[in-house]
Amino acid sequence: MDLANPDLYTTEARFEMWREHMSKNARIWSEPGISPNGFWSVFSHQDCSAVLSPKAPFTSEHGMMIGFDAENSDNSGGRMLVVSDGAWHSALKRLIGPFLSRLRAPELNAVLEREVKEIINRMKSQETTDVALEVGPRLPAAIVCEVIGVPLSDRENLIELTNHAFGGEESSFDKMSPAQAHAEILFYFHELVMEREEKPGDDLVSALLADGRLDVDDVVINCDNVLIGGNETTRHSITGVFHILQSFPDVLDRIHDDPDIIDLAVEEVVRWTSPAMHVLRVATEDCVVGDQRISKGEPVVAWLSAANRDERVFADPHAFRLDRKPNRHLGFGTGPHHCLGAALARIELRSLLVQLADQARSVRPASDPKWMRSNLIQGYSGLGVSVDWR
Repeated sequence: MDLANPDLYTTEARFEMWREHMSKNARIWSEPGISPNGFWSVFSHQDCSAVLSPKAPFTSEHGMMIGFDAENSDNSGGRMLVVSDGAWHSALKRLIGPFLSRLRAPELNAVLEREVKEIINRMKSQETTDVALEVGPRLPAAIVCEVIGVPLSDRENLIELTNHAFGGEESSFDKMSPAQAHAEILFYFHELVMEREEKPGDDLVSALLADGRLDVDDVVINCDNVLIGGNETTRHSITGVFHILQSFPDVLDRIHDDPDIIDLAVEEVVRWTSPAMHVLRVATEDCVVGDQRISKGEPVVAWLSAANRDERVFADPHAFRLDRKPNRHLGFGTGPHHCLGAALARIELRSLLVQLADQARSVRPASDPKWMRSNLIQGYSGLGVSVDWR
């Protein structure tokens, strides 16, 4: 079975496939296909955590998704945050981290409150809303563009480009190929960097330029990393909030009646939606995962969305439980590459849930969820809802 086949992930049958693999503690080899040289897959919470451990003999510098390996490396390897390790990875985290941390949150509160208010007002004016298209992309894009320093007038264009860049094989995103969309994003950031060289600000682009260790191309690719990391996954968790509220009708009232459980709710949203479906690592030496021998240079894919439904770690894993504590999900990864934007994602989800619990009685389905055809993002291409407002 080629587990890179995106058709495997377009229905909820994927959860049963993952359950079967986890029940057998499977470590599966996919022959060359979509991945040029094949790859190993692990699914359990234990195996995924082991592969991503800071002491594990694996590297991300060849690439972090299916298709890359030791012989087919990402051109950004060793330069971009998500595909670098060691001292340079630590240096980039120190540069980028403050712009994505809770310490910066007060500066973003005005933007966050404005966007959530606009989203809710727009939904109130509509009988039904496709939240995958009209809500999910807007909030994270507004926040991450504010961090990077993207002018408000350019944000719609960048949202559109990220749709195409990470839309999998979706026919609704067929105006350009993912490669073309990525090229357009990089071209945009190159122009923005040129502007900041002439007129610095207090944004991420200006901070990366001022450091002096990054050339223009390094600044461009790391802005691309922040844009994609801050937008493409969180948007599906935000859309997933509405899927959760229609599937588990008591959640809204419980948050409304007991606001202190909001942080537990946020963590459970991240676990239940788990948008980052997989990450890839390449073995730096011969090693063993469980009882499976892995040779130096072989890629191993950790299926995070599977691990987050591992019933040995999460009782009743397909349910949304507000009493799930501890919640050791891998929705933000783990180890040195734990998501640097996790704090911002949590703040965005918290703000949306608080406002919805305050203003909405219930969320009802207006259409069945449509899943993206992608092996990388567990996300929605469509989710129609109607809301009964308080």
